[in-house]
Amino acid sequence: MLAIAVIHVFSPGALLRGRLRVLYYSYFMDIVLPFGLYLLLGLSAAQVRFLRGWRVKALLVIGVTSCAEVLQGLGVPLFGRTFDPRDFAMFAGGVLLAVVADRFLLERLPPLSPPAEE
Repeated sequence: MLAIAVIHVFSPGALLRGRLRVLYYSYFMDIVLPFGLYLLLGLSAAQVRFLRGWRVKALLVIGVTSCAEVLQGLGVPLFGRTFDPRDFAMFAGGVLLAVVADRFLLERLPPLSPPAEE
């Protein structure tokens, strides 16, 4: 999430021109934020039992981001001001990337164990 915050603050999209700049500002964060939110929920999975399944985390993230988008469509500026129906696909893409990272990369890492007590 810190990396996402740094990307958001320093906005590398300002270096882009033309169509790439439009795509960056229109959709990049719509992919990255759900990705980060999914992984953030994964950190809580050890303490919150119902967050242990990837499907639950995916549905929560898609639900929250979609709710924010619908509210934008109704004129409520929550996490943005512009309604774009393509954002729903970007949210799903970000969650899909996070699920792939979670299931095929992170699950293969050895578990973090607490330090041994002496």
